[in-house]
Amino acid sequence: MAQVQRIGDRRTSVDIVFDALYEEIVSLKLLPGDKLSEADVASRFGVSRQPVRDAFSRLENLDLLLIRPQKATEIKRFSFAAIEKSRFVRAAVESEVLRRAADACDEQGAALLDASLSKQQEAVEQNKHDTFGTLDYNFHKTLCAIAGVDFAFDVIASEKAKVDRLCVLSLSKERRMSQLLDDHVAIAQSVKDGDAEGAVEVGLVHLSRLDATIEAIRMKNENYFDP
Repeated sequence: MAQVQRIGDRRTSVDIVFDALYEEIVSLKLLPGDKLSEADVASRFGVSRQPVRDAFSRLENLDLLLIRPQKATEIKRFSFAAIEKSRFVRAAVESEVLRRAADACDEQGAALLDASLSKQQEAVEQNKHDTFGTLDYNFHKTLCAIAGVDFAFDVIASEKAKVDRLCVLSLSKERRMSQLLDDHVAIAQSVKDGDAEGAVEVGLVHLSRLDATIEAIRMKNENYFDP
């Protein structure tokens, strides 16, 4: 326990502010277009403005904040151009990951996939959106590990972060967890069967699931998106 505490102590004030704001943004506790004040955030966390400024910069690098000179910092609105770019990059990278995973999957890899799917099924049955979102994230990370390209997940995670807020809206408003789980089951089966192109086909369908949701969200909340 002491070792855990020592590791935890290494978190800086920048880390604390960043982690808290990141969670609030991706969980939509802070909505697109909401304003953030450096001074208010510093007061809230009991820190100087420099750590807040550094945390803001990290969030801006993830395309989650819009920082403009002499204007209020705000939560970044969704951008169709950014979404299209992110989806293109993810499709290219994940397709190659799935091909390699199908070629490399052994009994151990299959067991990891089955364990992941079992946990996802439990989350669906218990209607736990946040848990399912984390498990979804880890499922794709597991596929990268099976493929022997752990580094690919860094790219996937970076692009995924740009649309995570839409994923939250998709899970909480449209109850689509079961559909996403079905996709994961089909992807895992193709990978375990060594069917590379079958896995890619299902994977691309899986990535396209958000299209209708994006349009529905835009129609109901046009102010969430850039003009």
